[in-house]
Amino acid sequence: MPKVPPPVYVAAGLAAQHLLAARGRPTAVRSVAAGALAAASVYVAASAVHAFSRKHTTVNPLEPERTTAVVTDGPFRYTRNPMYVSMTGVLTAHALLRGGWLPLVPVAAFVAAMDRIQIPAEEHALAWSFGRTYDDYRGTTPRWLGPPRS
Repeated sequence: MPKVPPPVYVAAGLAAQHLLAARGRPTAVRSVAAGALAAASVYVAASAVHAFSRKHTTVNPLEPERTTAVVTDGPFRYTRNPMYVSMTGVLTAHALLRGGWLPLVPVAAFVAAMDRIQIPAEEHALAWSFGRTYDDYRGTTPRWLGPPRS
């Protein structure tokens, strides 16, 4: 299981974006768009935490063995990983605010790290703990975003 909490990757990404971005003030359009995306991302994260709370299960991705339920409602209807989608949204909002293409590099790095390192470890633990229940959920709900599949 990975030992680095995903918010640490986000913090590193935000710092890298600051270093990679062009200097200058963002336009009003960029500021509004970034603010809207950041607000939507925070809403998704809060909704996910609330869904975890309703099922009395952990939000800690470093301890999937403490998970007591497969959460399939709220934002979990559209993505198996709403917390990572929201973190990606925050990084994307910051990249938009900073301007230019280089601040998008940490966004891509974050998605790659979550998709190739963090999420597979969590999925393995959930499949081991919940078997067919998790396999059925995985078969109908995308890893990142999209409509539920039949």
